[in-house]
Amino acid sequence: QVQLVESGGGVVQAGGSLRLSCAASGSISRINTMDWYRQAPGKQRELVAAVTSGGNTNYADSVKGRFAISRDNAKNTVYLQMNSLSPEDTAVYYCNVWGTVVAGSFEVWGQGILVSVSS
Repeated sequence: QVQLVESGGGVVQAGGSLRLSCAASGSISRINTMDWYRQAPGKQRELVAAVTSGGNTNYADSVKGRFAISRDNAKNTVYLQMNSLSPEDTAVYYCNVWGTVVAGSFEVWGQGILVSVSS
């Protein structure tokens, strides 16, 4: 069983920064893609950023140049550095991880962590 633990959310003023972390644990053979999604009130969940096992990254247009995703494969952890935050970034952020265990492949979601940006 694979579990994710997210941390780093909170309340910040516009223009500030936050760093989210998501650590995967369990009998993991390999982690492939690690993603961050977010869901704002009344909106659909959207992909914010993704990083592959090879380090290739992909970002939503709305966060390009402000957010940076990275991963530490030794720690099975993915990070999301968020700079120049605006109230439009307020949402619950979810970590999503794809990989394999001995029994096969897995996809797991974190519990979600709130990021609130005040104007």
